[in-house]
Amino acid sequence: MNDPDASKPEAGPQHPGAIREAALRGATIACLVLIAVAAVRGYGDVWLLIGTLIALVASVVLAGRRRSPGGGTRSQPRKSQRSSVAEAVLAHIPDPVILVDGRVLVVEANKAAHDLLAGLKTSHPLSFALRSPDVLDGIHEVLETGAPLRVEYSERVPRERTFEVHIGPLRAAVPDVAVQAGVVLFFRDLTSARRLEAMRADFVANASHELRTPLASVLGFIETLQGPARDDARARERFLDIMKGQAQRMKRLIDDLLSLSRIEMRAHLTPTQTVDLAAIVSQMVETLSPLARERGVVIEAKLPSGPVPVLGDRDELLRVTENLIENAVKYGESGGKVDVELVRIGASHGEQMSHVALSVQDYGPGIAPEHLPRLTERFYRVDVVQSRDKGGTGLGLAIVKHILTRHRGHLDIASEPGQGARFTVTLPDAGPGGPSSSA
Repeated sequence: MNDPDASKPEAGPQHPGAIREAALRGATIACLVLIAVAAVRGYGDVWLLIGTLIALVASVVLAGRRRSPGGGTRSQPRKSQRSSVAEAVLAHIPDPVILVDGRVLVVEANKAAHDLLAGLKTSHPLSFALRSPDVLDGIHEVLETGAPLRVEYSERVPRERTFEVHIGPLRAAVPDVAVQAGVVLFFRDLTSARRLEAMRADFVANASHELRTPLASVLGFIETLQGPARDDARARERFLDIMKGQAQRMKRLIDDLLSLSRIEMRAHLTPTQTVDLAAIVSQMVETLSPLARERGVVIEAKLPSGPVPVLGDRDELLRVTENLIENAVKYGESGGKVDVELVRIGASHGEQMSHVALSVQDYGPGIAPEHLPRLTERFYRVDVVQSRDKGGTGLGLAIVKHILTRHRGHLDIASEPGQGARFTVTLPDAGPGGPSSSA
């Protein structure tokens, strides 16, 4: 008589394959918990724990390729289930992760990896998408030695970024499971850290150089007031006014250096918000009109009647507009007029998309041709004395250039001695009728 229970499959917890699968899943969940705890408590080297998780997940993915003891392959539902679990876990890792086999073919990759390497495809050679000799040689070295390795990977297009790539050998989470040789690549983004290091170095170098003169001046006046001019009321008032001016100059310099450093820190982050450039220009013209009247200058603005949307950071575009109009008022005041115009144009600077152009024209003494290529350099001044007398720090156009680089824009300067100067900013047009933030 047939046993009615003879045809039933063995209970999952008692089956060796089920036990191994349960152990793998349990280890994966345990690693996720460890990572969460480490992230919350601020432990260092959290990404090493992530590497452990990736190795376990890779074991789950690659173990699906092994054959059962009877010589047959595992059932498709089990393999698909493990693959889906691996994909789900990898999708929640914010940094790029790539698993490759012994032939350096891509086995699995998360969304961050596909975003980083546009040509990345499963079952294709990694070298098709990642053309870095250091990384590819590192993979072969890890496959041969079995020892983890760290290398650096940099990209320049579409924006400059630097990564530390941890290359680790794949190891089975369960000793008796045969796993095909392979490696896991974990990309740690160092872009912000490198920019911060550069920012600190530049700030120290620039500040120490530019602050030396005003500090020496202030110290000299203090010594004079403490000595020969101690009881001279007229000299005291005059010296205090000079000291106040030098202190304000140092403050402006530090503010501009910090602004430039912050802009450079975000240079690799393309703005995604849509703003109305026409409203920004209109606001800045109104803000600077009192300064222009004090200097006998009239600002004439020709702006479109409707909004002009562009993708950008509103505060940074305000800074661009402010620097250009304020410079035109200060250095072109002898012409008595500044023209500000905003228009839509077509293709520009080799790009076929529609653009908008903001031009600021003064009618002052103009700029000699030999100075034009260097105007956007830090601390470059055509006339050092005139610049300092007008409160300039030599950083205004450098700030403009860095902001426009982040916004995929361009700055063109045209000038002839005695004919004034024209500064033109070109930015990609976000399209008529596009959404705009309140400006």
